[in-house]
Amino acid sequence: MNYFFSASRALLLTTFALAGLGACKSVKGTFTHVPTATISKRLPPLEITADPGPLAMNDGALPEDPLRMFKAEMQRNVVEPTDTATFGYARLVVTKVKTVRTGRSLQAAQVITFLIPSIFGAPLEWYKTDIQAEVQMMNASGELLGTYTGKGTSNVKVAMYSGYSQTEAPRLADVLALREALAQIRPQLDTASTRLRPLMLTGGSVNNPTLPGGSTKQ
Repeated sequence: MNYFFSASRALLLTTFALAGLGACKSVKGTFTHVPTATISKRLPPLEITADPGPLAMNDGALPEDPLRMFKAEMQRNVVEPTDTATFGYARLVVTKVKTVRTGRSLQAAQVITFLIPSIFGAPLEWYKTDIQAEVQMMNASGELLGTYTGKGTSNVKVAMYSGYSQTEAPRLADVLALREALAQIRPQLDTASTRLRPLMLTGGSVNNPTLPGGSTKQ
């Protein structure tokens, strides 16, 4: 009888813990959030493109994430609103990506204890992503005017209540790392804008908005 009671209690606790894994921190709005930090002298309207590079092979970010994030960053903080004419290209290139999962041994320990530590917020694992990216600025002829580099790091915890779900954590790690890299690039564009703006305007408008090298555009 005691054995039956203990087994039933353990099963109940395990079921409760597994059900609670869905009660993680919400990521609503996290993937679309763009910080407002407008540069001092906006650049003229540009064709905005992105090459995800090795990020396309990662398990986290969606294929559309790099371009969506870069376009939102440029439109909010860097370039003037586009009417009809554009005066060059802004191209994001992700050059390096490394994602490491740590703490997975904790999962085995938690299974033995029927995931009870998870109920109290103990982490299951972490996703850490390091990204290096560069932004290439070109005139309407595709002539390179400047390259600006940034690095980003993220460390996303998978846990009940105090962390994120295992479904959302890989993508969130990639997105946060790329956002940090773009934040490092922004002040560089601010400094360079005084030089870049007249070069783009005197270079004329883009006639055929197709950037050589096969990048993604939206």
